[in-house]
Amino acid sequence: MKNKLISTIVLLFSLNNAIAQQFIKPEINSKTSFVIVVDEATFKGAENEIIAYKKSVEKDGLSTYVVYHDFKNPQQVKDVLLELYNQKNQKLEGAVFIGDIPIPMVRGAQNLTSTFKMNEKLKWERSSVPSDRFYDDFDLQFDYIKQDEDPKRDLLHYYNLNAASPQYIQMDIYSARIKPPLTADGENATEKIKQYLQKLVLVRDENNPLNTMIFSTGHGYSSDSSISWASDLIGLRSSFPNLFLNGNSIKFLNYRNATFLKNNLLTELMRDDLDLAFMTGHGTADLQMLNGYPDTSSPQESMENVGRYIRSKMRNAKDKNRNLDEVKKGFQDNLGLNDKLFKDAFEVESIEKDSIFNDNLDIQIRDLKNINARVAYLNSCLTGSYQLDDYLAGHYPFSNGKNIVTFANSVGVLQDLWATQMLGILQDGARVGNLLKKTAYLETHIMGDPTFHFTNDKAFDLNELMSNASTSKQDWNALLEENNADLQAYALTELFKISDEKKFSKKLVDIFKNSPYESVRTQAYFLLRSYNNKDFQEVLLLALNDNQEYIRRKALYDINDIGSDRFIPIIVDLYFEDQQLARSQYKINWALQFFNHDLLIETIANKDVSNFYNGEELKSNLLKKVTNEKVRFNKKREELNNKNLTEKELINEINSFRLYRYDALVPDLMNILIDTSNSENVRLTTAEVLSWFGMSYQYPFIEKELANQLKVEQSEVVKNQIMKTLQILKDASKRPF
Repeated sequence: MKNKLISTIVLLFSLNNAIAQQFIKPEINSKTSFVIVVDEATFKGAENEIIAYKKSVEKDGLSTYVVYHDFKNPQQVKDVLLELYNQKNQKLEGAVFIGDIPIPMVRGAQNLTSTFKMNEKLKWERSSVPSDRFYDDFDLQFDYIKQDEDPKRDLLHYYNLNAASPQYIQMDIYSARIKPPLTADGENATEKIKQYLQKLVLVRDENNPLNTMIFSTGHGYSSDSSISWASDLIGLRSSFPNLFLNGNSIKFLNYRNATFLKNNLLTELMRDDLDLAFMTGHGTADLQMLNGYPDTSSPQESMENVGRYIRSKMRNAKDKNRNLDEVKKGFQDNLGLNDKLFKDAFEVESIEKDSIFNDNLDIQIRDLKNINARVAYLNSCLTGSYQLDDYLAGHYPFSNGKNIVTFANSVGVLQDLWATQMLGILQDGARVGNLLKKTAYLETHIMGDPTFHFTNDKAFDLNELMSNASTSKQDWNALLEENNADLQAYALTELFKISDEKKFSKKLVDIFKNSPYESVRTQAYFLLRSYNNKDFQEVLLLALNDNQEYIRRKALYDINDIGSDRFIPIIVDLYFEDQQLARSQYKINWALQFFNHDLLIETIANKDVSNFYNGEELKSNLLKKVTNEKVRFNKKREELNNKNLTEKELINEINSFRLYRYDALVPDLMNILIDTSNSENVRLTTAEVLSWFGMSYQYPFIEKELANQLKVEQSEVVKNQIMKTLQILKDASKRPF
């Protein structure tokens, strides 16, 4: 009976590439549609479960296609998505890729990541970004390079972002992966997918509003600054007010509260009633890092930390066949240590004890057995490396617990993200895919079902509104009037797309000045940043004194990126006035490298510090720092213009400007680009590096000079990069938040 039913709804049609696809059409009609894309072998092995998943999504009111095929490259998949997206009556709103669906590995697009800046001359599988933005952002343009040569990595296909492509992300549909992690050769992936889909259908059928949440922070992130961490908590109270009411629950876990946070966190993740887990910390493809060595003021515990450190260094030196006596003497001379701390480095009992201790600092893949948090968000690097056979984030939805959705990143991710951006819309019943669609970088992905949402009476209407099936400015203005912080923030992003800049810009300024909600003010700030107009300049200065630490810090970042000398008095004032803000102080000290050092010294010298208890000490320290930075700057200029540097040395020097953006040296970089006596590699590198100065006060100069060079440039490779740099600069303020 089942096969007969399927045969009546299978539709074969050919796309432009003449590849026949097997389509199972929806059984309901809705304003938008969803598609399950699966490789043919997986479909045949898990047909019942896939059809059950399709019916579950349609039970929720969303028309769902199933497409199965032996896809050979990403373009074949994208053609299917475009075909469905371009339908007049039922536009595609999202997709999920099940099983062995080709993985685009994107190159030449590091400006679309949050922070990834790896040298692309390194191994391609490491220096490319696994990204489904190839599939879900139809405006981005890619050039196909090749398939990976290794048969074990034949799903990987390398693409370069085209020079003429938009250089910012604005997803047209949402997407997700259902790709099981494989821990051993020959492990049955299809069986894991079947088990996940069976669980998924049951969880989707729960009557489950979002009323329980945990917020966890590991070492080395904003949690290292207690004020920054507290600011995050205040923002969460605005975004999730109901969780703070009696009968609901939100718990905060901080690495400082336990030597091994792992035990507490895993206990929470195993709770049968846990809805949402948001976890921040360092990560790798197989580790979720939580604790460093304990923060302590106890002399005994401090010495234990030193002992662990020394033993690990000695063992590492032995592994590298280094002279252990020399290594030991070096530590003793530098740290003033006696022999006691070295004596048990290679004893079996000591090695085992340290190994257990270090193992308990982090969540290992083997720990993820029964994860019940329905939605998990891993705000960490590399845990979502789905291009690998085994990757940590995949063990969340494929555990025995009820987790069905996990957000994770395929490469390194910036620590200073607005990671909780619009997270609160999940409590209102928004599909998780609609959250991804607004917040994704090149590396951000969902593992699991993107159509999942928590129970809420207004879920259907809200998701229909967010699908843009039939919305107007009136609809979004109505949402903006809701007494709901993150729905207001979401409405602002939609109004931004359809409103006149002059009028809406003024409205954003008013919202920034008057909104009591941290997320709304932050959203208004970033949208004004996209305009980068006079209104933004006004709000930029206001943001430096906002009560939300994150907004203050991001304004500092932008002042740093602009680099104009007019900000020098502000930088100096903030150095003295915001001593309590550790992360802001870090950024101020970073900025001292790039501003006019003579003017900085003059401004500091004239600063009245009589109202500061230790003002003279702070003033003296700041003057020393700026004086040292002036020496470094002059050395940087000399090195950049040193004609005796080898090509490799000069390229390394130029590449450093991706991170160390000396605005005053932009003319020097431009001279290197224009000088045709330099090698093509040197000039190509310089053209690319200039793309990182999109917010700089030097932008008009860069744009003018690059446009002039484009007219006379003889090298096609350099010309292509100049075109790409011009587009990146144009779109610089539109980068993800």
